[in-house]
Amino acid sequence: MSDEISSNNDIAHSRDADAHGQAALLLVESLIHGLIENQVLSVVDVIEIVDVATEVKIETDTVRGDAPATVQTTIKLLQDISASLRFDVGGPAQRLTPI
Repeated sequence: MSDEISSNNDIAHSRDADAHGQAALLLVESLIHGLIENQVLSVVDVIEIVDVATEVKIETDTVRGDAPATVQTTIKLLQDISASLRFDVGGPAQRLTPI
């Protein structure tokens, strides 16, 4: 019985973590678009910021001990955001490293 409760708690925690991540991503994307619209940052500046974040994630994934699937998903999301921004400025929609 306690294993079942523990399993249910793990599932609930996983859903909560996903909801937190989705909310955080939505807020950051909204902030980025607001900064671009108000000409605080250029699209090129944001591309550089996202690319640096991607590089940091690639370099630190083993140090933090994150699950490989989580690391790959995080990197892909960042690369997709960068590719989308590159499309906005007419540049090639390329990734830093293949997944």
